[in-house]
Amino acid sequence: MIDLLQKPGSAVKIKPKIWLSSPHMGKREQEFINEAFQGNWIAPIGPNIDGFESALADYLEDDKYVVALNSGTAAIHLALILLGVGKDDEVMCQSMTFSASANPIVYQGAIPVFIDSEPDTWNMSPEHLEIAIKHRLRKGKKVKAIIVVHLYGMPAKMNEICQIAEKYEIPIIEDAAEAMGSSYDGKKMSTFGRFACISFNGNKIITTSGGGALVCQNRKDAENARFLATQARDPAPHYQHSQIGYNYRMSNICAGIGRGQLMVLNERVAARREIFNRYKTVLQRYPGISFQPEPIGTSSNRWLTTMLIDPYLSHCHVTQEQLRHILEAENIETRPLWKPLHMQPVFKDAPYFGEGISEELFHKGICLPSGSNMSLGDIRMIIGKITASFK
Repeated sequence: MIDLLQKPGSAVKIKPKIWLSSPHMGKREQEFINEAFQGNWIAPIGPNIDGFESALADYLEDDKYVVALNSGTAAIHLALILLGVGKDDEVMCQSMTFSASANPIVYQGAIPVFIDSEPDTWNMSPEHLEIAIKHRLRKGKKVKAIIVVHLYGMPAKMNEICQIAEKYEIPIIEDAAEAMGSSYDGKKMSTFGRFACISFNGNKIITTSGGGALVCQNRKDAENARFLATQARDPAPHYQHSQIGYNYRMSNICAGIGRGQLMVLNERVAARREIFNRYKTVLQRYPGISFQPEPIGTSSNRWLTTMLIDPYLSHCHVTQEQLRHILEAENIETRPLWKPLHMQPVFKDAPYFGEGISEELFHKGICLPSGSNMSLGDIRMIIGKITASFK
């Protein structure tokens, strides 16, 4: 709103916006894009797609096969199709996550069964996962898959979850949308499940503007995914289709951005971890403040720095929502933690197993600006605004 009492001719000063996680370009992205223009590869095929898929597979170091797609959601959807998930099947899904983790379950006419978090990583609780599986099997339900999320880049308890999945012979889909650059017991995320799904949305640690990838354990699954992602066109000289397909392939232009971004992934991870450490070093001194834990053996990319505020323990009784508004007034973007999916109106009738850990995290948690392109001055200013609100 313009101040009506402002003196004529004086300028209104607007503070520059500090974003939660904005794209951070490197030096090579433009080169790959230019090559695509020069070669006229302005299509969902081309050398950048081949190069990006190959570079991703090399990065994962586990003989994986990668299919570049136009979103992480598309990757989850294709994974469910390849696992044969259909009408009235049930899929175990982490509740503390973005809705894109569960929406593809509904695309298939299947039923999401939501699992609560555990306090050590904020990810899927192995204990409640097994309780849910046993309960649904007793009811005669067919559990076809487990979707586990590495929340804000923090690896889930994959040893325990994989043991449960193997025990009941249920395949795992890793939602590693937020976890590029994270690892668990020295092994990169996206290499534990039958399938894994990566996001390269504009706010992720590396981006292709919009895009994603499906990580497969074998060549056949990757070939089937590419077939489905290109409208399931049969090998015929005319357009012939024997099954339903999808327009899910990544463009060659976006893949060029991805090739350049992948080259600076380690730098981006180091920068975000440093940002997290700066926040934590100062803010953990205040009563009632805590951060997402990082158990021994895990390494998070710290895609977003996430903080819990317990107003009953803090001297000033500031809530996460009050802090969000304080920072918003300074043109600093923050957001609450994900609202658990079992609390979402669209999923109100879905089964849920847990004891309220994810709900507590939602009510106390806030995501702080974490972009690797923030200046040291920006970080210090944000910390100063937060500490001032606590005082």
